[in-house]
Amino acid sequence: MLTLTASPALVPTKRRAHVKLFTVQGSNFPSFLPKEVENIKDPFARRLATRIERLPVGFADRSIMSSCVKPLIQSEGSPVVLLHGFDSSCLEWRYTFPLLEEAGLETWAVDVLGWGFSDLERLPSCDVASKRDHLYQLWKSYIRRPIILIGPSLGAAVAIDFAVNHPEAVEKLVLIDASVYAEDTGNLAKLPRAIAYAGVYLLKSTPLRLYANLIAFNSLPLNTSIDWMNVGRLHCLYPWWEDATVNFMNTGGYNVSAQIKKVKQKTLIIWGEDDQIISNKLAVVSTC
Repeated sequence: MLTLTASPALVPTKRRAHVKLFTVQGSNFPSFLPKEVENIKDPFARRLATRIERLPVGFADRSIMSSCVKPLIQSEGSPVVLLHGFDSSCLEWRYTFPLLEEAGLETWAVDVLGWGFSDLERLPSCDVASKRDHLYQLWKSYIRRPIILIGPSLGAAVAIDFAVNHPEAVEKLVLIDASVYAEDTGNLAKLPRAIAYAGVYLLKSTPLRLYANLIAFNSLPLNTSIDWMNVGRLHCLYPWWEDATVNFMNTGGYNVSAQIKKVKQKTLIIWGEDDQIISNKLAVVSTC
C-alpha cells in the first residue's frame, strides 16, 4: 500500500536551507572525478567526494564502472540506499549521509545510470529500462538484501519503477518531494537531435544552474549559491554527459503514474511545506 502523506516537519525544506561554509584542506579525491572538484568549498561535499568509488556492474551484456558511496558499517537492519534527482549525483546527499551513518544505518548513495560519476566512455543506453537493470545488478552484486530505498524528486520515480519491477529487492520506500505524476519527457522526446543537444548544453550552463539555486533556496548568500551550483554541476563535466542525457530524453523518460497503485511496500512520503518546484498538493492523496 502506498500512502501519500505530507510530512513537512520531518526534513528542512529547500526554501529554508542555509549552511555556513568553511574550507576543508588536504582532501584526497578519487582520480576519476573532474579536476574542478578541487574548487568546491562545501566541506560536506568535499568529504563525501573523497569516499566516492567505482564498482564494476555487469548488465545488458556489458560491464561499467559504476559510482557510489559505500557504507562504512554493516548493520543487522535493512540497508538504506539513497538515489538522487534528475541530472544529479550522490553528492546530493552530502548533509544527510553522515547523519544516517551516525545513526548506525548501513547506507549507500548510488548514482543513477547516465548521471553521477560512473565511467560511461562506452556509453550504454540510458533509458528507463537500462537505469532499472543497472540498479538491480548493482543491488544483486553488492547489497543482496531487501533495502529501504529513498528517492527525492525524479529519484522517487526511479524508486517506484524499481520497487514495482523488483519487489524482492525493496522492503520499504521513502519518497521526498516526489516527481511521479509527470508524463515522461513529453515533446522533448520528439526534438531533432541538434536541438536536443543545444537544450542539454543550456541545462549545464552556469547561469541556468545558478538561477535554479537562487529560486530553490531562500536567502542563500551568493557565494554559497555559486559553490552549491558547482557541486550540482560537477558530473556534467564528463564528455559523455550530454550523450547520456539526450539519450534519456529521446527515449521518453519516466512515466510511473500508472505504477503507483502497484506499489506493495510500506511507503513514507515527505514533502516540504514551502516547496516551490513540485506542489505539495500531490502529497495528500491516499491510494491502494
